[in-house]
Amino acid sequence: MKPKTSRIEPSRYAKRMRNDEGTIHTILDESLVCHVSYVLEGQPFIIPTAYCRVDNTIYLHGSVGSHFFMQMAKGIPVCIAVTLVDALVLARSVFHHSLNYRSVVAFGTTRLVDDPAERWMAAERFTEHVIPGRWNDARQPSKSELKKTMFIAVEMEEVSAKVRDMGVGDDPEDMDAPVWAGLLPLQLSVGAPQQDEVQSGVPVPEYISQYKR
Repeated sequence: MKPKTSRIEPSRYAKRMRNDEGTIHTILDESLVCHVSYVLEGQPFIIPTAYCRVDNTIYLHGSVGSHFFMQMAKGIPVCIAVTLVDALVLARSVFHHSLNYRSVVAFGTTRLVDDPAERWMAAERFTEHVIPGRWNDARQPSKSELKKTMFIAVEMEEVSAKVRDMGVGDDPEDMDAPVWAGLLPLQLSVGAPQQDEVQSGVPVPEYISQYKR
C-alpha cells in the first residue's frame, strides 16, 4: 500500500513499515482501544475510545450528547492510532532500550452513520469485536437506546502499520558488559470471570470462560 501523501511516509526505521492489508487488519482486529485526534479552532484534541473495523472502515460509537461525537458528526479530518506492546527490549545500554510493538496510524474523514441498517450492523460488529458471541446472547439495543447512540464511520484514506519484532540491538563495544539483556514479553491476560453479585444460577458462557485476544 503506497502512501498518497507524506502523511504516512516514514522518516526513520523505514524497514519497520508493514503496509500490507493483512498486517494492518490483524492489528486493528486485535486491539480494543484506539486514540482519535482532531483539531478544533486551532486546539488539538485526542480521545481514547473503543472501535471496530469493517473492511476498510473504522466505526466509533458514543453518546449523542458527547461534544466529541457532535464534532465528528460534522465530517472532520481525523487521525486514528492503535498500538499493541508485545515486549520490553532490555539492552546492555540505556540508549538501546526499546519496545517490541505493532501499531497502525490511519487518516480519514468522519461520517455520521444515519442509515438504520448500517447503524444496526455497526452495533453488532462493535459488540462482536469486543467479545465474539455476545451479540446473540445478550439483549440487543432497543429503539430508545439506539436513539441515544451515535455511530461515526471513518474510511481509512491512508493507513500504515509499523512493527518492531526483533531482539536487542546493542553496540559492539557493549556486548561483553555484565548486564542482563533480552526481551521481557508482555501480553493482555484474562482473569477469572466475576459474576454480578445480584445474579446467581446463570452458567458462564464458553465465549467468556475461553475468552482471549
